[in-house]
Amino acid sequence: MNDQRLRLDLTALADEVTSVDLRDRTLRTSRRLGIQRAVATSAAALVLIAAAAGTAFAIRPDQSPPPLPADTPSVTASPSPTPTPTPTPSSSAGDTPGAPPSGGSSTNTPSVQFGKLFYGPASVAQVKTANLRSWRPGDSSVRLLALPDIAFMGLSVSSDGQRVAWVDDNSDLVVADVDGSDKQKIRSRVDPYCVGAAWSPDRRQLLFRELLETSRPGRYGMLDMRSAVKAVRWWTSEFVPCNAVWSADGKTIAMNNDYGVTLYGADGTKKRVVPGFSEDGWQTNNVVSLAPDGSLIALLRHKPDGDDGDVARDLRVNVVLDTRTGKQVSLPLGGRTLDQVYFQTDGSMVVRVKTGSGHAVLLVDEDGKKISETVEPATLKDMQILAVVD
Repeated sequence: MNDQRLRLDLTALADEVTSVDLRDRTLRTSRRLGIQRAVATSAAALVLIAAAAGTAFAIRPDQSPPPLPADTPSVTASPSPTPTPTPTPSSSAGDTPGAPPSGGSSTNTPSVQFGKLFYGPASVAQVKTANLRSWRPGDSSVRLLALPDIAFMGLSVSSDGQRVAWVDDNSDLVVADVDGSDKQKIRSRVDPYCVGAAWSPDRRQLLFRELLETSRPGRYGMLDMRSAVKAVRWWTSEFVPCNAVWSADGKTIAMNNDYGVTLYGADGTKKRVVPGFSEDGWQTNNVVSLAPDGSLIALLRHKPDGDDGDVARDLRVNVVLDTRTGKQVSLPLGGRTLDQVYFQTDGSMVVRVKTGSGHAVLLVDEDGKKISETVEPATLKDMQILAVVD
């Protein structure tokens, strides 16, 4: 047997192994591990055969270049069936102005979402007791603890939506879980009408005003909810503002003062007066919500002989103002009547509008663009929003 014959025999053997053994092994491997593993196995096998055949491939007469591993019998993995995409509800931003969205559906962008809304009676003059309720668009409304009418005059919901604070008819400051459990009396002789109680955004403090027997206004205090003795840090300034609302950054508190609005720091120091209010011009008795950085405020504005609402607890809104310039901010209402506005911690707004015999809530981003709209459940039409939490 000469060298030439040996080379030819080894070449034939390599061809047989490549076409049979490698194909079978590649098919079996591809079923287990996929195309990448199959290609890697084929390449490794070819290296072993090349070593066994020596230099036969290099000197075999009339041989074309050896096939690359990718030329081995191909194995095409069947692609996984692509699921039929779920139709995305169309944004209500394109709805006809004044018309509610179909089916009350809501479309939110990933970065701007509705929080949970808390509701109480629209007028405490019409009820003796009422239930606090919560609702998030897309869910059913939930009935929470029952409270006397006076509690809703200054009820405050914590920023996590877990606790509520109010002043009862004995002028006691009370806190409880939203379902009514873990009810605790925190302090006596607290004014239930002017300020009530207002949670700080971090839930560490409750702003309240003490109740005095004299006609002199009581002091404003920050009650530390995390101290065992519920220590109070008193404001040193004496003034008579009411209806406190916090900005989400915890740096600003807006309150009614005289006929307008004044902004204070968390220590009670005066920051600035919102321009545009005067004794014989625009006035307001209620502030409702403050932007996270204190730059915008939602409130009910009126003329001296106009609809001034209930000085104790009226959370209607007819305007959003820039707190530095006093200028009105435009909202995408679609020709409908504005009813309420609440700022969320990301700067977006929950905007409640009147539609038909009920209401709809719009989600508006911080640039004033409407993101989505949802019709409220009919059970909430005679209630007002007390708070919006994340």
